[in-house]
Amino acid sequence: MKLSNQTQLSEFLLLGFSEDPAVQHIIFGLFLSMYVICVIGNLLIILAILSDPRLHTPMYFFLSNLSFVDVCFTTTTVPKMLVNIQTQNRAISYEGCLTQMFFFIIFAELDDFLLAVMAYDRFVAICHPLHYMVIMNPRLCVQLVLLCWTISVLLAILHSLLVVRLSFCTHLEIPHFFCELNQVVHKACSDTFLNDLIMYLAAVLLLVGPLTGILYSYSKIASSICAISSKQGKYKSFSTCASHLSAISLFYGTSIGVYLSASAAPSSASTAAASVMYTVVTPMLNPFIYSLRNTDMKRAIKRLTSRASTCKVPY
Repeated sequence: MKLSNQTQLSEFLLLGFSEDPAVQHIIFGLFLSMYVICVIGNLLIILAILSDPRLHTPMYFFLSNLSFVDVCFTTTTVPKMLVNIQTQNRAISYEGCLTQMFFFIIFAELDDFLLAVMAYDRFVAICHPLHYMVIMNPRLCVQLVLLCWTISVLLAILHSLLVVRLSFCTHLEIPHFFCELNQVVHKACSDTFLNDLIMYLAAVLLLVGPLTGILYSYSKIASSICAISSKQGKYKSFSTCASHLSAISLFYGTSIGVYLSASAAPSSASTAAASVMYTVVTPMLNPFIYSLRNTDMKRAIKRLTSRASTCKVPY
């Protein structure tokens, strides 16, 4: 019997975390707070970098791009979840699900690639300080960011096209708070071998490629720091990498935790709970990681906030 393609009529149900109204109110308040902090914190980083000429360097150029991606990353998933909780309607249309999945893949991959590019930037700054501005010229910086965007968009298009070819037969429940690629694919009625193969290959390449670059960069950085004779010089060199190392540890630690949780309990709500760490918590914490121990960033933020307060229109 031929399976009819009812993709256009399909509607997905995002099960989220809990059906208990009391728990949903707590989740709504918690996620709304985290989302607001994430957006304000990352926008503040971007505005501080744009407004301060002293921060117009490759390192802060990449940081501003990372902050922009983090805002988009959380905006892809959290607002829809908040609307669903508020309206008590868990449905998301097939088109809406594909769109959310497409942009989620783009910004998740961009986070991964930008962290690798920032590791290369720190490698050049510490291992080749005299040639830093020559190597990390504005043209190369823009090219690296464009390359990250190009690869991310192409991979998202590939995954999306592979999902479009699948058939979905009825209303489908996804035990997550957003349309995650793996969850959507495994709800299809048709054969998903090709999807699984591409997902596996992409996951391996995305993990091995950027992570290898990061590990190589920091192995060279560690060697250069060890060769510095003065303790003050070692501390200064290490402090320029501390924030980035924290962001890398947080991103990869939470991402690996999600996949370990998914492999242990594929259909459990624990996977959705674990996903919160890298989809919401990590983007929310990045502004604090890059500003609390960064003197230049703290000064730029203070100047920005003081300038904003003095520019208020008097009554």
